[in-house]
Amino acid sequence: MKKVCVDASLALAWLLPAEENQVANALRREWDERGIELISPPLFHAEVTSVLRQQVYYKRLLLEEGEEAFSLYLDMDVRTVDHPRLQEVAWELAKRFHRPRTYDMQYLAVAELEGCELWTADRRLVNALRGRTSRVKWLGDYKPEES
Repeated sequence: MKKVCVDASLALAWLLPAEENQVANALRREWDERGIELISPPLFHAEVTSVLRQQVYYKRLLLEEGEEAFSLYLDMDVRTVDHPRLQEVAWELAKRFHRPRTYDMQYLAVAELEGCELWTADRRLVNALRGRTSRVKWLGDYKPEES
């Protein structure tokens, strides 16, 4: 089975109202149709649930919308990959790409360790790594297939 690593920004594009929802949802449908497995580091779950809760707390989402988004998150079926070398690889990637934190590099580390692509909606991450790794794919570059 083919797999892709997804980061919290992409998951949040599926869960929160935003401009890129239509494209993100098309990508998710394509992956579902092709039987693509979604994977992520353990950090993914804390990031997604924290942002959802923050959106409700600061009233950017109504309580009911937050509960619905959280329920959808619980049904996402993203497999956690907690490889013994995850932190070591994330640290090395942060050094190699001159990044100040290892958060984003944990996602890239999973992609490296699992031999797959990392998909993100985080334009800053993509811009920081553009031309330096072919594993990172940006949601904004995805073109849905014509039906």
